[in-house]
Amino acid sequence: MKNILLFVVFLSVAAASWAQEIALTGMVKDSLGTGVDMANVIAINTETKGLESYGITNHAGLYKLKLKSGHQYTVKVSYLGFKTESFTFTASDVDAVKDIVMHEQANQLDEVEVTYEMPVSVKGDTIVYDTDSFVSGTEKKLKDVLENLPGIEINDDGQIEVEGKTVSKVMVEGKDFFDGDSKLAVENIPANALSKVEVLRNFNEVSQMKGLTNDDDNVALNIRLKEGKKNFWFGELTAGYGPDDRYLAHPKLFYYSPKYSINIITDLNNLGEVPFTRNDYRNFTGGFRNINARGGSSIATGADGLGLSTAQNNRANDIDTKFAAANFSYSPTESLDLSGFGIYSYTGTLMKSQRNTAYIASNDVENATTNTDQTVHLGLAKFSARYKPNADFQFDYDALLKQSDDNEKVDVLSVSDITDEISEVKKQKPLAVNQNLNLYYTLNEKNIFAVEAQHMYQDEDPFYEAIRNEFAYVDIFPVDEGQEGYNINQAKNVVTNKVDAKVDYYYVLGTKSNLNLTLGTTQSHQNFNSGIFQILDNGESFDMSGEAFGNDVTFNVSDLYLGFHYKVISGIFTFNPGVTLHQFNVKNEQLNTVVEDNLTSLLPDVYINAQLKKSENIRFNYRVTRSFTDVSKFAQGYVLNNYNSLYSGNRDLESALNHNLSLNFFSFNMFNFTNIFANIAYTKRIDALKSSADIIGINRVSTTINSNFEDESLSASGNYERTFGKIKASVRGNVAWSTTYNLVSNEQRMSNAFTQNYRGALSTNFKNAPNLEVGYRYTVNNYENGDLETTYFTSRPYARFDATFLKNFIFNVDYDYYNYTDKENTIENQYSFLEANLTYQKRDSRWEYGIKGTNLLNTTTLNRDSTNDLFFTTQAYFVQPRYLLFSIKYDL
Repeated sequence: MKNILLFVVFLSVAAASWAQEIALTGMVKDSLGTGVDMANVIAINTETKGLESYGITNHAGLYKLKLKSGHQYTVKVSYLGFKTESFTFTASDVDAVKDIVMHEQANQLDEVEVTYEMPVSVKGDTIVYDTDSFVSGTEKKLKDVLENLPGIEINDDGQIEVEGKTVSKVMVEGKDFFDGDSKLAVENIPANALSKVEVLRNFNEVSQMKGLTNDDDNVALNIRLKEGKKNFWFGELTAGYGPDDRYLAHPKLFYYSPKYSINIITDLNNLGEVPFTRNDYRNFTGGFRNINARGGSSIATGADGLGLSTAQNNRANDIDTKFAAANFSYSPTESLDLSGFGIYSYTGTLMKSQRNTAYIASNDVENATTNTDQTVHLGLAKFSARYKPNADFQFDYDALLKQSDDNEKVDVLSVSDITDEISEVKKQKPLAVNQNLNLYYTLNEKNIFAVEAQHMYQDEDPFYEAIRNEFAYVDIFPVDEGQEGYNINQAKNVVTNKVDAKVDYYYVLGTKSNLNLTLGTTQSHQNFNSGIFQILDNGESFDMSGEAFGNDVTFNVSDLYLGFHYKVISGIFTFNPGVTLHQFNVKNEQLNTVVEDNLTSLLPDVYINAQLKKSENIRFNYRVTRSFTDVSKFAQGYVLNNYNSLYSGNRDLESALNHNLSLNFFSFNMFNFTNIFANIAYTKRIDALKSSADIIGINRVSTTINSNFEDESLSASGNYERTFGKIKASVRGNVAWSTTYNLVSNEQRMSNAFTQNYRGALSTNFKNAPNLEVGYRYTVNNYENGDLETTYFTSRPYARFDATFLKNFIFNVDYDYYNYTDKENTIENQYSFLEANLTYQKRDSRWEYGIKGTNLLNTTTLNRDSTNDLFFTTQAYFVQPRYLLFSIKYDL
């Protein structure tokens, strides 16, 4: 309540200051009387020589400045290609109107000296933010700065979003910063090193391809450093220690020069702050992309065969992590760029949870207490080379290595119709090597060629062991029942080789149209081997012989395709229809027989963009895709997924056909800093791969089938954000509905899911006053499966507060409150998390001292719910207790 009252006081102070201001408005026009969109307008106080107000014209050329009454200003108007115009204006106590006419610059290189930096400026597809105009001094990392910039957000996964699109690349001074992820950048680049943030919309790394392809969803970020940070090492060394032997060590070093750059990041802590999670590892693309994204086919290769447990929001009973990463770039010549990175991460996690699972078909309920001890070693390394001797030729090569060493032991006390103690062990050391080769050549202004090829090698070796008192599948497996317990083991190995290659030819018809011919192929080859055995009381191994208890499968998918696309710009519209002809050959070999399927598909796609204004458009996409699953779904021998889930594949599976439609609206109004985006997407899946399961109590035996029914899903999301002076308001919503069909115990069952997520927030951005953000999140998850229906609700008000006081102190508070309930009122769980950080640093001193508190309210558990076609689950996770940490930091 005190924070809310403080926020009201801030609003009152702001309102009082605004009452002393008048508005200067007018039109910026060219010599023909046409409004100039996105011209920069600034007002300089002639007495203080300081920049006091700025604005950017809207699509009609309208500008608006807030000026203090009784002061004189020099107003300057600038736009690329026009002479800078200026005039003197004295603000009275009433609003005023002043129009400006701009004249074209004979020399496009405007020699006017720029004395004042615009807080925000637009240069073509690039939005440039002057970060000093948006910071209050409490910011520590890039993340804190980006959250102050209009139109930019950090999502719950730590990734940067601009205009509702996830940023695909982060660069510093034009050089890649750990290509393929933005989280490492936002969490580690020091805020005090920033000069500007450049948002690169419609981003394409290949200059020759600009305008030929549709790059609307490609957004990159380029960080410009302050002059004192170039050609010098900079960074920070942080160390901390607290009660219960809590520790933190976090050295970071950076070096940037025109020829090369080096970034070194390390992090060791046992506070639960995981800098690089398994989800980050799995999603870390290294900048690789699907080169056949527009072709319409999708061929899965599988990954993460064990399904290791994951912590909830990096919160667990105990987490110990060690992390080191290095990134480099080097330009030995103007035409050659070399870059790469190496990442190592170790995380030791103790997790404890209590789970309630209601099985739909059997009406059985399982209550389980789970204790998990997990150690994960993750490693990545990438090398890239780019050779571009001239504007007409570019050659790229990339190699990415990913390997992990995962070990997990899970102890489960399961209570249903029987009580069973289960111990599970999961181990794996998967290896993946991706290589990418691209060549782009411009023969002349009308003929452009692109050759792209990728090769992936993947070796997965998941091992599973389950030790339990009761074994659910004694009627299926020939186990020795005369043992004290059942020790069942399973070894698997999946080796994948996949090649994607294509040649694109672009014939440029003019400045607004081109033809694109594509010839390509995807060749996927997989080998799957598995075996199940029992360890007897005397330590001997009993191998289970027979076709049902082992697999030796070879699986091949061949895709040859020819595509044609036509792109044309007419008025505000861009049309890009196309069609791709595919010849598929799918073959699986096992049990000394071969099952083969040949299929020809004609897959259309359509892209339409209506550019309503420079920063406002509507985009429509329609695409038909054909998807193929991986070898594990074809292997007919039994595979243990976990202690109560047994799986057998189906070698007669066919591909699924997907119809995907989406409609996107985006508007970024720099005139009043309003950011709006909305999206609606619909998918219909024909012959979708679905689960068919026989349920026996809490145990199930499942396989995969092609459904005779069509699955459908519909989702819609929207965001509205506007800045009112120093206050930013935002509202965001996401709703999703899906209906699916599965075969459960020989009964066709329809499942519906309807999820809703809403968020509203108000935040301030004062330079010389404390800042507060207050918000509210509300989530509704409704699940309907057959005759059963349940709904879960989560209410989540939150607040963020930061302030500078006594010149040298910075205080930050982060508070989240959760109220978790269900429709039947059988769950009523309230919990909250409070974190605070107090630092002291004298002006111009390199030393900073701090005290940090995590989980200050000592919350013990948090809740999650989930569902699938077989059961509903609610789960309570135990989290780390309250920790205090004393830290010291030295700025380099």
